Amino acid sequence: MKKGLVLEGGALRGLFSAGVLDVMMEQGLIFDGAVGVSAGACFGCNYKSEQKGRAFRYNKRFCKDWRYNSYRSLLLTGDMYGGKFCYHTLPKKLDVFDVETYQNNPMQFYCVATDAVTGHALYHNCANGTDEDLEWIRGSASIPLFARPVFIDGHYLYDGGVSDSIPIRFFQKSGYEKNVVVLTQPETYRKEPQKHLDIVKVGLRKYPKMIERLANRYKEYNETLDYIRQQEQEGDILVVRPKEALNIAPTEHDPKEIERVYQLGREVGQEEIERIKVYLDESE
Repeated sequence: MKKGLVLEGGALRGLFSAGVLDVMMEQGLIFDGAVGVSAGACFGCNYKSEQKGRAFRYNKRFCKDWRYNSYRSLLLTGDMYGGKFCYHTLPKKLDVFDVETYQNNPMQFYCVATDAVTGHALYHNCANGTDEDLEWIRGSASIPLFARPVFIDGHYLYDGGVSDSIPIRFFQKSGYEKNVVVLTQPETYRKEPQKHLDIVKVGLRKYPKMIERLANRYKEYNETLDYIRQQEQEGDILVVRPKEALNIAPTEHDPKEIERVYQLGREVGQEEIERIKVYLDESE
């Protein structure tokens, strides 16, 4: 059976996932493939490059740097998370992304983005970890109104969470029969309707399909949660999630908060690691 790893996004809630992933890497857990959405893609790609601690390290190091994550960056560049700094300067010069190891690791890594024109989910196999793949990951994390759409391969890309926040069905259809799903919201969470839809309609007037997806996103997300719970109860998937709301801002600049959420992920990862091992061993 093919083993899959499914990673939800959620901006800096993704630091929880980073903590879980680092524990799994330390334990030597191997997956045939992984798929990440938004922050799940940004941080999850380090699993394929085998860089334990990297996502936590650079988030803590640069959380006060305006080029990394700030309203100043949004005003000056059009992106809350600076496109050039986060996806080119940082991985090439400041905390180097190990492209060679990434390419040599046979694990497949996919990111999910939303086509701004059609509103459909796009699933990209990030096979090389080079500039093209990093731009797809940037598109996967480009939150409408807080980032420009990323144009690549004939598509304008926005945040994958708009069209497929938790791509468990995609991986199951792709042949992954044993999936570990890492969520960034607690079990009691339910998404509410999009706030400030009038502002969204103005800001995204060029992309009516995006407006439609955002208006209905809460229904699709909650239906996916229902499906995940059913699959979990039947033993078809294993879910790792925080015990309570993480309560971290998407523009958090306090290193202590970065540390707190990452350590929560490590704690849950350590609590769940034996259960994960047993679940994955059943596929041997």
